Amino acid sequence: MNKTHPQINGNVATFESTKSFSEERGRCQPCCAPAGCTRRHGCISAVALLVLVAAVALAVALGLLLRAPASRFCAASNNRTGFLCDDRATCILASQVCDGVGHCTGGEDELEELCGDLPRSLPGFLVFRCSDPTYWVYADQRCNGMNDCGDCSDEMGSSAACPQCGLEWWSCSPVHYEYCSCVPRRLCRDGVQHCLSWSDEFICRP
Repeated sequence: MNKTHPQINGNVATFESTKSFSEERGRCQPCCAPAGCTRRHGCISAVALLVLVAAVALAVALGLLLRAPASRFCAASNNRTGFLCDDRATCILASQVCDGVGHCTGGEDELEELCGDLPRSLPGFLVFRCSDPTYWVYADQRCNGMNDCGDCSDEMGSSAACPQCGLEWWSCSPVHYEYCSCVPRRLCRDGVQHCLSWSDEFICRP
């Protein structure tokens, strides 16, 4: 018995020693936990901050891309004066601005700030002033072959500076109010007089 008693004591001592270490370790964990949590929270906070910065940068970039173009001037069909929409790709005719129909996707061609006090609220490049200052037409109506001003100043006036009749027009002195110095060739030989000289019926060919 004397031989086994020290072994029991040894086992007890070993058990007690192990138990004490576990208890000490258990008591240590709560002390060390806040430091671990702090590091973990610090990592999460850094990631959240990076995500936030990336989101703000993306929003700024998109804002710059979607911002209205610095200049609205563009060349529309047949090289006529146009109005550039916010998407910086759609170019509508000047005369389509403030006509009551939204031609730009965002409706910027019908905004009150643009259409509230015509023609003063329009950018200058969209407006052509007739020889009579009380009248104006859209810039794309200048040199379109039609008497939009009523006195042909948009077709024959010095400020209009229109080229000679194009291939689709016949040069003459028209008899009808709507034309100035040319008539459309499609009207040639249609049985109706459009030129004072009747050249649209006897000389011109469609």
